[in-house]
Amino acid sequence: MMTQAGARSIAQDGAVHFPAALAAGDLADLRRTADRALVTGPGRRLNADAAFTPWIGPAGPVGLLAKMLLGDDARPVRAVLFDKTPEANWAVAWHQDRTIVVRERVEIDGFGPWSLKDGLLHVAPPIGVLERMVTLRIHLDDCGPGNAPLKAALGSHRLGRVPAAEAAARAGEHDLAVCLAQAGDVWAYATPILHAPDRAATPSRRRVLQIDYAAFDLPPPLEWLGVGAA
Repeated sequence: MMTQAGARSIAQDGAVHFPAALAAGDLADLRRTADRALVTGPGRRLNADAAFTPWIGPAGPVGLLAKMLLGDDARPVRAVLFDKTPEANWAVAWHQDRTIVVRERVEIDGFGPWSLKDGLLHVAPPIGVLERMVTLRIHLDDCGPGNAPLKAALGSHRLGRVPAAEAAARAGEHDLAVCLAQAGDVWAYATPILHAPDRAATPSRRRVLQIDYAAFDLPPPLEWLGVGAA
């Protein structure tokens, strides 16, 4: 059963692949919505844009995958739309995703440092918060071996917080997954997994909608900003 297998893979490996998670019609509609959101630049952080709710909300095909992995309370709490092209062909060193997006700044032990990105308030939470989350990446284009598929260090989500200077070395201690995908596929990751994208060797357009999900509230009075709700 996909629910059990997916949850098992996330717990053990930190990554699971869901081929053809989006039907052709859903994929075409999501591509059009994404292109309207990508006005300029290689990406955009999303917050109250309800246009994506049909796919990432609780009843959408990706939201349902999140429920399978986290339970019925899973909800999108952060989203980033990436648009990698031959002109915007970046690489990122091995790292963990370490920040969440919240409504207001509230000083609580263990939360910090704070930053403002694209007008959204980000904070680094305790690692225990990240360990309860999952990240789903919706591939809007094919991502073959030459088009910078994400690399993930399997099992590294169980390392706790890894200093940035040690990330590459710690990733090298684990089996690596090269996360190839067809358009419409979804890759799900334990949010703290060590991962890295290279520059594309044979670049073509590679749009990815990445959503973080959580099924719990933050310590009050901190609140998730959320995605798709004002």
